[in-house]
Amino acid sequence: MDTTDRPAMRPLAINRTNLPYETDRGTGARARIGAIVLATDHTMEHEWRRMLAIPGVDFYAARIWNDGQITPETLRALGADIAPATRLILPNDERLDSVAFGCTSGAMVLGDAFVEGEVHKHRPGVPVTSPMLAGIAALNALAVKRIALLTPYMQAINDMMRAHIEARGVEVVAMGSFNNPDDLIASSIAPETLLNAAIELGRAPEVDGVFISCSSFRAAGVIERLEAATGKPATASNHAMAWHALRLAGYREPVDGWGKLFKL
Repeated sequence: MDTTDRPAMRPLAINRTNLPYETDRGTGARARIGAIVLATDHTMEHEWRRMLAIPGVDFYAARIWNDGQITPETLRALGADIAPATRLILPNDERLDSVAFGCTSGAMVLGDAFVEGEVHKHRPGVPVTSPMLAGIAALNALAVKRIALLTPYMQAINDMMRAHIEARGVEVVAMGSFNNPDDLIASSIAPETLLNAAIELGRAPEVDGVFISCSSFRAAGVIERLEAATGKPATASNHAMAWHALRLAGYREPVDGWGKLFKL
C-alpha cells in the first residue's frame, strides 16, 4: 500500500507501551466444556447458555455438518466429522475438562466407544459424553428403572433406541413419538406440546421416570413442571448432557432451577 500521501499523525499526549499485566485462568476457570453441535441444531446452545450460566463455567462449541433428515444412514455419516470438529473447539494446548457430542440418535447409532475414540484423536484422555450416554447416567443417578420415552423419531430409530436403553438396564414401558424425521421440525415443536405429551406418558402407573429424547427438542425448560405434574423425576437430551458434562468436568455443586437431577 502506498503511504507517501498519508497525512502525518499528530503526537499522542500519552503513549505507554509494554504495560504491566496479570493473568488469571480466563473463561471457564472452574470448568471448560467442549460441545460438538449439529449444523441443523437450534436448541443445544440455546439451552446450555441458560443451564450453564454458572460463575466460572463455560462451554465452547464447534458445529458439524449433518443431513436434516434423521435416518440410520444419515446418522452414521456423522462419524467422519467428529474428530475434525473436535479440533476446532479450542486449540489443543488449551484446557478442556469434558467434551459433549450433541446428537442423541447419532451417538446411539455410532456407539459410545466410537464417539469417544474420534474425540480422543485430538483430545486424548478428556472425558466424553453424549445425550444418550448422559441420559442413562442421569436415569441411574435418579434411581429410575422404568421410563416413559418421548421422541420425534421414525419407527426404525425408536426401535433402536428402546433396545439400546433396555440393554443398559432401564426398561422402556411407555413410548410416544411425533414420527417426524426432519430435525428442523423437531426444533420447532412447542415446549408446551412436549410438556403435555410427557405428562400423559409419565402419569402411567408403570412409569417411574421420563426421558425426552432429542437434542433439538426445547425440553430442558419444562423439566421442573413435568416433575411437579407427575411426581416423578425427568430428564431430556440437552438437560442430561449438560449435567453429565459438568460432573465429568469436576463440577459437583447443585444447581437450582433445573429439576431433581441438577440438585443431586
